[in-house]
Amino acid sequence: GIPWTKVDYFDNGIICNLIEHNQRGILAMLDEECLRPGVVSDTTFLAKLNQLFSKHNHYESKVTQNAQHQYDHTMGLSSFRICHYAGKVTYNVNSFIDKNNDLLFRDLSQAMWKARHPLLRSLFPEGDPKQASLKRPPTAGAQFKSSVAILMKNLYSKNPNYIRCIKPNEHQQRGQFSSELVAIQTRYLGLLENVRVRRAGYAYRQRYGPFLERYQLLSRSTWPRWNGGDREGVKKVVEELSLSSEELVFGKTKIFIRSPRTLFHLEEQRRLRLQQLATLIQKTYRGWRCRTHYQLMRKSQIVISAWFRGNVQKKRYGKIKASALLIQAFVRGWKARKDYRKYFRSAAALTLANFIYKSITQKFLLGLKDSLPSTNILDKTWPAAPYRCFHTANQELQQLFYRWKCKKFRDQLSPKQVEILKEKLCASELFKGKKASYPQSVPIPFHGDYIGLQGNPKLQKLTGGLEGPVLVAETVKKVNRGNGKTSSRILLLTKGHVILVDTKKSQAKTVIGLDSVAGVSVTGFKDGLFSLHLSEISSVGSKGDFLLVSEHVIELLTKMYRAVLDATQKQLPVTVTENFSVRFKESSVAVKVIQGPEGGRNGKLSCKKKGSRGLEVTV
Repeated sequence: GIPWTKVDYFDNGIICNLIEHNQRGILAMLDEECLRPGVVSDTTFLAKLNQLFSKHNHYESKVTQNAQHQYDHTMGLSSFRICHYAGKVTYNVNSFIDKNNDLLFRDLSQAMWKARHPLLRSLFPEGDPKQASLKRPPTAGAQFKSSVAILMKNLYSKNPNYIRCIKPNEHQQRGQFSSELVAIQTRYLGLLENVRVRRAGYAYRQRYGPFLERYQLLSRSTWPRWNGGDREGVKKVVEELSLSSEELVFGKTKIFIRSPRTLFHLEEQRRLRLQQLATLIQKTYRGWRCRTHYQLMRKSQIVISAWFRGNVQKKRYGKIKASALLIQAFVRGWKARKDYRKYFRSAAALTLANFIYKSITQKFLLGLKDSLPSTNILDKTWPAAPYRCFHTANQELQQLFYRWKCKKFRDQLSPKQVEILKEKLCASELFKGKKASYPQSVPIPFHGDYIGLQGNPKLQKLTGGLEGPVLVAETVKKVNRGNGKTSSRILLLTKGHVILVDTKKSQAKTVIGLDSVAGVSVTGFKDGLFSLHLSEISSVGSKGDFLLVSEHVIELLTKMYRAVLDATQKQLPVTVTENFSVRFKESSVAVKVIQGPEGGRNGKLSCKKKGSRGLEVTV
């Protein structure tokens, strides 16, 4: 069974008896004092209460406090206090006797009843002559007890639902929350006791059989079939769901769930599981339907293919047979003509021609062997053909010899030299015939490190956690987005990132992943200006593109192109143009590059804004 948990809460019955008891309650004593002959006053009423409730734990007055040697300056001589469950309430007995008596004379009530207005008749029902009574009118306390009795009778006949409304503040304004006011309302409405009692109970209970039938699909042990008892099956389901033991109690025939949240969790898991089972059923049915259709189509295809292949083979056999007969006839004729050709003088000219052709061919090849050029790949000389008939063959032999020389030269190169030549070849494909400064960069080898990276410990520490070696390290100029002025930055290019470093503090200002680089725009002049376009979806790209100036722009962009290709398996778009657009934050700016008098050779540039969406750069 389930252990019984006792919940301590304040029983308000003792306060109700103190106030409403028919013989010994405060209201009964007030009615008795009003009906008693002799001198009646509020003081005699308070003296009777002090005498009657002097030892009551929930009643206090000045007399009871003096008897217990207590001093309370807030308690007046004409006051008494009742200790309710929510706090103490002080009452002043002044005018209790006068307010309790109904001083309305019966003649006035009858006069009001005789008025024709229905509202007055409803306000003075005791003036009805048909209900005339010689009894004394009921007191205010008696009317209050009667109203409460009628209310309780009405409540007992219904199934009431109590709605507690709590005011957040006294000003009826939104956005204001008075903790003290809400705490007082919570205490006086008895919500804490109600919550304490409800927490001690269980929100849901169900027999093991229906519970297992509803939730057995949540456990692999009980689904799709469970052969054990209902109680053991329910325990299996609860264990696999990892529900807290404090939320569940197993009774003799039922399971009890304490929190509605646990029940909602079970229903949500059951809903998700039903969707999975529905998907499984649909998948199985679709698979069976497609499998059946496939088998039927496969069987039909085999039959059709068999008939089609048979027909094709029949036609092919007929063609092969006719062709074989034709070839046999031609071969027999050729053999017969060959056997008899030697007996004719006309065959002597062909024999002499073949001999002469073979002789001059042998002479050409032996002479070419003795006059081959050197194996230097820069030597492109080649002996001319002695006869026009060998012109095509001579060109083919020249190409073969040149390729052989190039292969032999490549086999002699070290891996480092091969990598340098690959970089130069990539630069040629990107900038040859497009960039004016490219011819000057061809004989100059690519160094990569132009700032002495090995001698700078701060930069080495900065690049220590990056992926791969540093491909390029040089000082560049960054064009500011706002005013067009330039500032120096150290640019570090690795196999995975482009890093812009502050030249003074040697701290990384911007780290750009190569997968965030969308393209590069560079001018066709001899300047080093280029734009680094970033994708908008990247975190760095949200700030916009970068305008940079490099003295080794050919080397930098070539190595960046190869690094992006290795990192993302995609080619980096390199655009050579004098008019391109860049994105600064959320706006697009059109950049127009103009060649100055020196043609960009001095490395200086000036930027001038053309409206809010234009920038003119003079190099």
